[in-house]
Amino acid sequence: MKLYGIPNCDTVKKARSALAEHNAAYEFHDFKKHGVTREMLAGWLEQVGWQKLLKKTGPTWGKLPDEVKASIKDNASALQLMLDKPNVIKRPVLEQNGKVLATGFDAATYTQILRN
Repeated sequence: MKLYGIPNCDTVKKARSALAEHNAAYEFHDFKKHGVTREMLAGWLEQVGWQKLLKKTGPTWGKLPDEVKASIKDNASALQLMLDKPNVIKRPVLEQNGKVLATGFDAATYTQILRN
């Protein structure tokens, strides 16, 4: 498994704790250190859609001009914003073999994923 996010994010910390509690082997990909690619984001957007991958709660989204917010209407427009401002990507993203297992963190969802 691979977990994508930033290390100081509380939600990412919760996900990492859940993975550790279940002794799940995973690789951590730090958005700040390793970045994100167009291909990576395009794959995620194809699987889960921009509404599920775009984080609209948080200071990065909040500081965007209203016209920029209003312009995000599909995967393509969300992709460009996420490339420009990776902090608007919902964290963490849990992936296995190229398949998105979860976006964000929900304890029950992680427990279900890690039991399978």
